[in-house]
Amino acid sequence: MPHLQRGGYRIHYVWEGRPGAPVLLLSHSLGAHLGMWGPQVAALGRRFRILRYDHPGHGDSEQRPGPADIADFGADVLALLDELALDRVSFCGLSLGGMVGLWLGAHAASRLTRLVISNTAARIEDPTLLRGRIATIRRDGLEAIADSVMAGWFTLGYRGREPRRLAWARRMLLSTRAEAYAATAETVCGLDLRQELPRIALPALVLYGAHDGATPPTWNRAIQEQVPGATGQCLPAAHLANVEAADAYSASLLAFLPP
Repeated sequence: MPHLQRGGYRIHYVWEGRPGAPVLLLSHSLGAHLGMWGPQVAALGRRFRILRYDHPGHGDSEQRPGPADIADFGADVLALLDELALDRVSFCGLSLGGMVGLWLGAHAASRLTRLVISNTAARIEDPTLLRGRIATIRRDGLEAIADSVMAGWFTLGYRGREPRRLAWARRMLLSTRAEAYAATAETVCGLDLRQELPRIALPALVLYGAHDGATPPTWNRAIQEQVPGATGQCLPAAHLANVEAADAYSASLLAFLPP
């Protein structure tokens, strides 16, 4: 498996899609891994060279030693682009990945062609729930929060219709290192990118779920309003909109991203 060596840890990444095509970099949610983007690979891979990676402590990436802020997650992306000799890419990030995308758009727009921000926040208005999860994880492990996370990731109707997909998502969550989840959640609790949003000077699309309680539509619309020229689209889904509304999500990307 290809890895990027960072200071004290390694980042796992994979290539897929059409060789020689423009590169689309996909960045996943807290508690997920690069497999979260499986529903998009076939549709997007016909047009793009797709680069997916695991955040530290998620999937097959090693855990980052010590605390981090969102700039450290952005630096992981820039180091990956440098390692692979990629001058500019299109970027799509969901939840934690969207936060990374906001930081990149504000601080490294020259490395991006277009930016898709999905089911995310510039700031968590009330981190009480997330801080409670951190305490629970450190006391009882990830299994103790799994039901709550699934209820946030997918609507009740989807969970009832798609038990296999729900089981897959649960396994993905539980594959995350517990301390990495807790440490990354602390990063999210301390996030505040609101002042950065007007600095994002590249074409941007904000996708969000109509039923997303983790990062509600109002938070995403606020991002859209503050990023100059950004457009937005609401999808019939909860937090993992790329899974629950996979076809609509992929279609939105294909319509927005350059051919």
